[in-house]
Amino acid sequence: MAKCLTKLLGKRPSSRLSELYITIQPHTFRRFLMRNVLGVGVTPYLYVCMWLSDKKPEELKKPTLRFIQFLRGNDERKRLGVVSEDGNTFAELSGGACVSNDFLAFLKQGFSSQELLHKIDRVQCERMNDRLILLPPIINPGKIICVGLNYKGHCDEQNKQPPTDPVFFSKFGNALVGPLDCVVAHSVTKRLDWEVELAVVISRKCRHVQCKDAMNYVFGYTIAQDISARDWQKRNGGQFFIGKSMDTFCPIGPAVVHSSMIGDPHNLYLKCTINGEEKQSGNTREMIFRIDELISRLSSFLTLLPGDLILTGTPKGVGMYHKPPQYLKVGDVIQSEIQCVGKMINQVIAP
Repeated sequence: MAKCLTKLLGKRPSSRLSELYITIQPHTFRRFLMRNVLGVGVTPYLYVCMWLSDKKPEELKKPTLRFIQFLRGNDERKRLGVVSEDGNTFAELSGGACVSNDFLAFLKQGFSSQELLHKIDRVQCERMNDRLILLPPIINPGKIICVGLNYKGHCDEQNKQPPTDPVFFSKFGNALVGPLDCVVAHSVTKRLDWEVELAVVISRKCRHVQCKDAMNYVFGYTIAQDISARDWQKRNGGQFFIGKSMDTFCPIGPAVVHSSMIGDPHNLYLKCTINGEEKQSGNTREMIFRIDELISRLSSFLTLLPGDLILTGTPKGVGMYHKPPQYLKVGDVIQSEIQCVGKMINQVIAP
């Protein structure tokens, strides 16, 4: 298989741990590739992520509190699992650990981190393989709340003063796709843009919470890519909803990383590259309104529920404010990465 991948990718795979992403296109060659090289079922526009390692099985790291939703090959049953930090191994929690197969239902079960670690120790650990299809780690969240202008650099590139109050807007669940899924360049927009963001996952019901207690309501973190149709964002009197909520406009993943695995969520590097060229690079310490303040402020107006997502803003470097402006086009590959959380790769495709 390594020789086949070498020929297809035009380079020699590393003998050490590496990530190889192959974009599978919907034509005859894709079917040949899936059947003869990867050995998995044919799925339109599927990205297949292979982990290759020269480590012996006994040297592989154990899965930890990094939660994924996934399918096994052609089996349509959704599953919940955990992966190791290096992405080499995983374990299915929903197979026999009295854990729901749905992440939202799992959150409502209210397991402590120690209980979860105990359950992980008791389930079978498996080597990552090419039959695993990653889904968005959260499916059908009750709310997707976004925060605009929450990084000083993003304000500066627009020649705007930082806001005195958080700027909240929303996306709808139809926008969600997984960490290796495609982003559709809908024909109604000509100005498709990128925004890498740290997303907060709420753990339990939250209302009228003070800042000092707010972080106790955070289950964990994931990566979000706030895809935006800038032409529609500026229409309708500046109402963001249409420009932010088109189908596939919110890739998230690859995992929800438990808060105990993140030292300081306000000191994480994040970046976005397009076709390998770095466009955004920042650190979450640049947030104008920190996570605890965002949760406290939101909970003073509405009830936050398990699985609700808060996208905390983006650093400078979005396409609209490059000189001249730069926008996504069909075939572009978006890579979003946040320190300690992981990486996503999404390709832009035609409708």
